[in-house]
Amino acid sequence: MISNKIGHRLDPYLEKAYKKVIGNRGNPNVLSLLGVLAILGASYLLITDRWIGAGLMVILSGFFDLLDGAIARNFNKVTPFGGFLDSVLDRYSDLFLFLALLIYYLNKGDATLVILTGFASIGTALIPYARARAEAVQIPCSVGLMERAERIILLSAGLLFRWMEPILWILAIFTHTTVLQRIYYVWKKLKRP
Repeated sequence: MISNKIGHRLDPYLEKAYKKVIGNRGNPNVLSLLGVLAILGASYLLITDRWIGAGLMVILSGFFDLLDGAIARNFNKVTPFGGFLDSVLDRYSDLFLFLALLIYYLNKGDATLVILTGFASIGTALIPYARARAEAVQIPCSVGLMERAERIILLSAGLLFRWMEPILWILAIFTHTTVLQRIYYVWKKLKRP
């Protein structure tokens, strides 16, 4: 939803800032890897009960996620492998963070939040899968309320302000709503002659 509204409008600003710091060189795939490393750091901080640091690391990861695409597009480094790698690394990032939440709640002995986290992580994993399967049958499919940008913003807020329980409820409901929206959208498209 946010990605569809903003699109690539931030690219010129990101490119300008990047050029001031790094110059005209750089590899978008390295930025994608840095995003995963930031999430691994966030996961460690979360498990060790340092939630504000974890929230800041999630924001840093989101920044790398924005930057890798902008740099690829503006430096003419868009490749099929880069798109594939970015997508796979995004899934790792999403699921590592949920794994850290599961470990945290398991250590606290909170079965309700373990189940809720598991349910939200299933929805999170299914959103891009539904899109990929739609695209496999030649249907572009980015409909839905809870794309990656929305999830990153919610998870960051949940960590920074320790609002994770209500955020998990939102994610558990709206990730699956998004999957259902995509299923319905593809069904409608395939039903038309």
